[in-house]
Amino acid sequence: MNDGGALRLQVYLARAGVASRRASEKLIAAGRVSVNGAVVTEMGAKAILSDEVCVDGKRVFLESAFHYIMLNKPPLYICTARDTENRPLARDLLPTGIGERLYSVGRLDYLSSGLILFTNDGIFAARLSHPSSEIEKEYIVEASGLIDGRLADSFLDGVEIEGLVYRAREVERLGKKMLRIVLIEGRNREIRRVFSHFHLHPRSLRRIRIGPVSIDGLAEGKSRPLSKVEIEALNGCFAMHG
Repeated sequence: MNDGGALRLQVYLARAGVASRRASEKLIAAGRVSVNGAVVTEMGAKAILSDEVCVDGKRVFLESAFHYIMLNKPPLYICTARDTENRPLARDLLPTGIGERLYSVGRLDYLSSGLILFTNDGIFAARLSHPSSEIEKEYIVEASGLIDGRLADSFLDGVEIEGLVYRAREVERLGKKMLRIVLIEGRNREIRRVFSHFHLHPRSLRRIRIGPVSIDGLAEGKSRPLSKVEIEALNGCFAMHG
């Protein structure tokens, strides 16, 4: 730690496993964070190890151990920490016995399946999620009908939908109804929006890779820790683009 062991408050919260750094900033701005009994809303505020940092009145502590887990999420599981509709939670498929709270990194919607990462390392999560990291996400998509060649070409060039431009890094045809798609930014429901724009519906949408980490060999519904090599490879991507 710099400045006599002080960390910016949003970094402290991220390293405490509360949320990503960006989400922690929102907690601070909302007045939900206090340091030594005083509510703090300034982004420049700092905390040290001996400070009593609380979120919604509950004290949080810097994590002593970080976990990095990959899950092959089945369809019809949701990646949020809780769901008002009581749908199954992806995190309930993770191993039991981990004392630290884990949260998902990135987006994978309710209907989609495949690779999702969980961690309690907020700094790692923020870097992985930020567009500047340019981490590739690879998907296999099977459509409900025949895929017009215009979809692939347009997705590569950039498709404007309601004022936003959606652009894939790679699109490869695997069959009359199937594509392999590589995204960089991966906006919310990007593939589904583009398919809908061309009057198609993804019958199945599966993510098979995040950067250098592949889902190969991991059965649906199963999870495993990332290897040291995989973690270092992802950190290498951050260093390359950050």
